[in-house]
Amino acid sequence: MKLIYVCSPYRGATRKAVKKNIQRARSYCRLVIQQGGIPFAPHLLFTQFLDDKNPRHRRLGLSLGTEMLERCDELWVFGEPSSGMAGEIICARNYGLPIRWFDSEGRAVRDE
Repeated sequence: MKLIYVCSPYRGATRKAVKKNIQRARSYCRLVIQQGGIPFAPHLLFTQFLDDKNPRHRRLGLSLGTEMLERCDELWVFGEPSSGMAGEIICARNYGLPIRWFDSEGRAVRDE
């Protein structure tokens, strides 16, 4: 089974927007499992013990995610990339990882 890095928005303008992004990320993880992969969604994991509103915690979470990205087999991007996602996409390209693009509903758009 491939280890798939799930790249999707976390932040939002309101608490409701963040909750919606979390729900979507969970559904993207289920999609990865349905496709036979193992999902790794750092924004769901690290926000359990790091405060994304704290700049130091956010930088640490992004750094930890980047460390894990190097160990993954593919990066799957869901929705319109945020600034944090853009950094992950650049790292995946630098690592030579395959990148799959999906819309926010989880429909495949293209492969890179």
